Amino acid sequence: SHYRDYVRAVMTRYRDFNRWYFDNFYEQERMLADRPRMNFYHAAIARHIQPGDRVVDLGTGTGILAAFAARRGAAKVYAIDHSEILRHARTLAAANGIENVEFIATHSKEFAVDEPVDVILHEQMGDCLFDEAMVANVTDLRDRLLRPGGLILPSCFDFYCEPIKLKDQRKVPFLWELNVHGFDYSSLERSRPQEPGYYHVRCSDLGFVEHFLGEPEPVLSVDLHTVNEAAMPTELRFVRTVVNAGRLDGYAVYFRARVDGDLSLTSGPLDPGRAPHWGFRILRTDRDEGAAGDVIEVSLRVERWADPDTWRWSHVKRTAAQVIPGEPAGLPGRK
Repeated sequence: SHYRDYVRAVMTRYRDFNRWYFDNFYEQERMLADRPRMNFYHAAIARHIQPGDRVVDLGTGTGILAAFAARRGAAKVYAIDHSEILRHARTLAAANGIENVEFIATHSKEFAVDEPVDVILHEQMGDCLFDEAMVANVTDLRDRLLRPGGLILPSCFDFYCEPIKLKDQRKVPFLWELNVHGFDYSSLERSRPQEPGYYHVRCSDLGFVEHFLGEPEPVLSVDLHTVNEAAMPTELRFVRTVVNAGRLDGYAVYFRARVDGDLSLTSGPLDPGRAPHWGFRILRTDRDEGAAGDVIEVSLRVERWADPDTWRWSHVKRTAAQVIPGEPAGLPGRK
């Protein structure tokens, strides 16, 4: 009962924050000026929305994705948002001659229609992919409103958590790691902050990360057509062999969205074509060094995917000399 009350309170705060955050013109400007984002959605909608489709646009904002769908010939677009930005979306649709769009001021979980829809269109990805309740919100609509064989656009996502080295001039050590002209801060290690947010750094600066220590690959992939939030793993265990030596400063959390085999959108910190309005998240870790051939075994434990403050991470490093040739590297898989 206490846990349910806590989750309900967290979700209420999140909804209130969203109402304010997405009503802000500047946040809308950042999203609309994000060319990789807008090109990805324009191409995906042009390819997959068919004349006569009934579409739900989840979190419509200024209504631009709903407009793209309407211009493709959708018979009906339900454009849902619980932010005050909806009043501007209505104005913009009228000014641009957009028809067949119904703007609905509600949260998606309170939205219902009399007959199934063909497509759920959304942009519910947070910096940490799952932190805007994407899985809960989209699968709720999927299970209640999407026709059998209907489409979620986009549906396929890869989640990354990569060991990184930051550029030396951008690295900020933990306080207890510092020694400034002989003034030693190590005694403060016993006073480590307990606030989870202290161990997260949000950034969208391409000059922040120097390199990945290993070869990046997804540690989790989900398809919104089939995923079940309750069945998502509570722990990810993965291994990276160091191919680019350097200081281990933390883990870069980012995502890639995929449509078909040739359309993708990434928030990756070293991708020059990244979608710039999303930040990537750095999960800070204690000082360590990775030499070529070392093996880093990482555990990411998650209480609630939608709340990164409930994430906990740790690693064990084996040096190249400790790795036995032919021995399977690392930890067992996800659980």
